[in-house]
Amino acid sequence: MRVFHRITPILYIALVFILAGGCRGPKLSVADEQFARGEYFDASKTYRKIYNKMKPREQRAERAEVAFKMAECHRLLGQDARAAAAYQNALRYGYPDSSIMLRLAQSQHGQGAYAQAVGTYEEYLAKFPGDRLAERSLAGARKAAELKKNKTRYVVKNATLFNSRRSDFSPMFNGDVLYFTTTNEKVKGTNRSEITGMKRSDIWMAKKNEQGAWQRPEAVEGELNSEWDEGICSFSPDGSTMYLTRAVRKPGSNTGTDIYTSTRSDAQWSAPVKFEITADTISSYGHPAVSPSGDWLYFTSDMPGNGGKDIWRINLRERAGSLENLGEAINTAGDEVFPYMLTDSILLFSSDGHPGLGGLDIFRATLSPSGGWLVENMGSPVNSEGDDFGITYASPGKEAGYFSSNRGDGRGYDHLYSFELPDLKILISGWVLDKDEEPVPNAIIRIVGNDGSNQKAIAKNDGSFSFPLQRGVSYVMLAGAKGYLNAKQEFTSDTAEEDAEYGIDFMLASLSKPNILENIFYDFDKATLRPESKTALDELVQMLRDNPNITIEMASHTDRHGTDEYNIDLSHRRASSVVDYLIESGIAADRLQAQGYGESRPKVVTKRINREFPQFPEGQVLDEEYILTLGEEDQDAADQINRRTEFQVLTFDYQMY
Repeated sequence: MRVFHRITPILYIALVFILAGGCRGPKLSVADEQFARGEYFDASKTYRKIYNKMKPREQRAERAEVAFKMAECHRLLGQDARAAAAYQNALRYGYPDSSIMLRLAQSQHGQGAYAQAVGTYEEYLAKFPGDRLAERSLAGARKAAELKKNKTRYVVKNATLFNSRRSDFSPMFNGDVLYFTTTNEKVKGTNRSEITGMKRSDIWMAKKNEQGAWQRPEAVEGELNSEWDEGICSFSPDGSTMYLTRAVRKPGSNTGTDIYTSTRSDAQWSAPVKFEITADTISSYGHPAVSPSGDWLYFTSDMPGNGGKDIWRINLRERAGSLENLGEAINTAGDEVFPYMLTDSILLFSSDGHPGLGGLDIFRATLSPSGGWLVENMGSPVNSEGDDFGITYASPGKEAGYFSSNRGDGRGYDHLYSFELPDLKILISGWVLDKDEEPVPNAIIRIVGNDGSNQKAIAKNDGSFSFPLQRGVSYVMLAGAKGYLNAKQEFTSDTAEEDAEYGIDFMLASLSKPNILENIFYDFDKATLRPESKTALDELVQMLRDNPNITIEMASHTDRHGTDEYNIDLSHRRASSVVDYLIESGIAADRLQAQGYGESRPKVVTKRINREFPQFPEGQVLDEEYILTLGEEDQDAADQINRRTEFQVLTFDYQMY
């Protein structure tokens, strides 16, 4: 329901209505006076009766005028579908007001009829180019479908426990207690509001029980609520002073709003006292929001500013001369309302002047060190095509709380909704294995991030591990275990706002047995390393850098073909080629020893080899005697396994003393 933030009428329109109705019958003048006083619900009913009694052909101009006025009532009540239909009737009967196309576009926008709204905005701007409010609204309508499609990660739910069959809106935390405005059937005011057609609003609250579960709301105790409209509250940092909005209805006069204060003694709130901001008695003041420091009171007013309603602030410690408008970055030609200071530099507010999904959208503004505001739409599902406003956070450090919205309610009634931005579930998991792909139990994994984080875990018996991560952080991971060399990995987590799990494995080299280097390739019958060997060789270089105190033997092996002398020479030259590459990459020569074994050390089948070649039993020595018992295809596979390059750690105290 938009009425509480539009409770003071737009004076220009009101004046036009009164002058236009001054020479008419008493019913039209009554309706105009109702509108001028802000009694939109009653005025809409009166205009409807007049409209239905008019003759469509003979009274076209009169019908157009009444349809427009009726549309304005529905717009101010947040009833966009009814408003759009009435504006279209006014257009059909030739209503001449230049603003009608803009109003129609806004009502279409507020229903989520974005394609229609774009067309109507464009038609209006063709006649009135340069209208900044229309240009921003058009940008919002064009972008709205994309915003609704590309939803944020916020989870929004109807807070059914707090909601009544009427309007409930503008929640606000005071410690663990949630206060909000309601027009439910049990409010204190017995009179029906001429503005909304509902009972006048009161401030209610909800508490949690000892188990942390919310209890049903109840009226605030004390003298706070009255026969008038009270609502939209904020609290001093110590929680003892409430700032609230009150609309006092005086027969025959306009309905305006002012800010009041109430103080708490035990569980009781005192009778509100008017909080004087200026000597201006014409303007309205509402939607108070105290900054977390307690220095500033932010509020909404229709005082002359950027147009419509603007957000202002006043220093609570130095009232005189401290009043200031928040400026064009925040305030537009539309309405900026319902401010809420999450921190002293983060402002949440609602606006129908910034590009949005329709009606009022909630925006987040961050104050930069230079003093400028960065304004961002909070997107869908926090925002909708309806009015979304009155947000409050459970705590500054957690993206969760409540707000109000009239989404999906054709009557324009508001309801409370919860919102929460779930923590991203970003994990990195994997395995710590040896070079034979066997798990290394009890390996220690450390992970250090450039955000200052430092984590440590011990791999399970199956070698598995898992760590939680943060978005966009660069990490260095180190894995080690007794009897193995350390292994290091580096990576940067994605910046995308979505759950993710990264996989990374550590292959630890044994200190006590040879470690095969996979993917080392030579030209046929030569010792020349092929280019595709570079990746594996560079990994070996990094391993030696990560373990600067070891020396290794680099060994090469051939298959059974060829003479012993030839195979010893070929394998030695091949091992020397790898050593030369390592030296060229910066590894000290005295840490490296090349050795060619030819065919003298046939490979023993490991679990990894058995998984890849199940025809060879685990523990079998692939010597020539065994190979000759195999078929031709299996002989080739066994020869392939024997042709290998390995390294073995010789010492692990290089230059330690």
